[in-house]
Amino acid sequence: MNRKKLTHLAQGAMIAAIYAAATYLSAVFGVAYGNLQFRFSEALSILSVFTPAAVPGLTIGCILGNISSPFGVWDIIFGSLATLLAAISARALRNVKIKGFPFLSLLMPVVFNALIIGAEITFLMPAQTPSLALFAVSALEVGAGELAVCLAGGIPLFYAIRKTNIFK
Repeated sequence: MNRKKLTHLAQGAMIAAIYAAATYLSAVFGVAYGNLQFRFSEALSILSVFTPAAVPGLTIGCILGNISSPFGVWDIIFGSLATLLAAISARALRNVKIKGFPFLSLLMPVVFNALIIGAEITFLMPAQTPSLALFAVSALEVGAGELAVCLAGGIPLFYAIRKTNIFK
């Protein structure tokens, strides 16, 4: 295996491990799963801007992090799908910048999680009849939590990584 592939594999593995650990840390505080979630791990979504290794790393980290989800296999499937689509989109939009910041890349996890996890919660919450209104509320709640974490954690992480060039 050449050096570049090995570096890519190591980066992806580290991202997956950190994502899963940060998700479990969020779960300790009761904010990793549910309508209003503040997964500390979602701040790592900005890593897609810096390295293609973040796409599989974030996805595998999400799979591992969702193992303890109260939504079970559904969250492993749909949560990881949301993360994969967000990471691919963020990576594709990395060069679209507003004042030097890839703002659209930062928004991709917000959009995909709001839509996909919002729908998941709408259909899997017990004792609630799925409706468009319930989906709208769930999507807004998930999106708000995601936006808060991506802004509060993703922006400082972006500037710290850009300054240190650790992915160069």
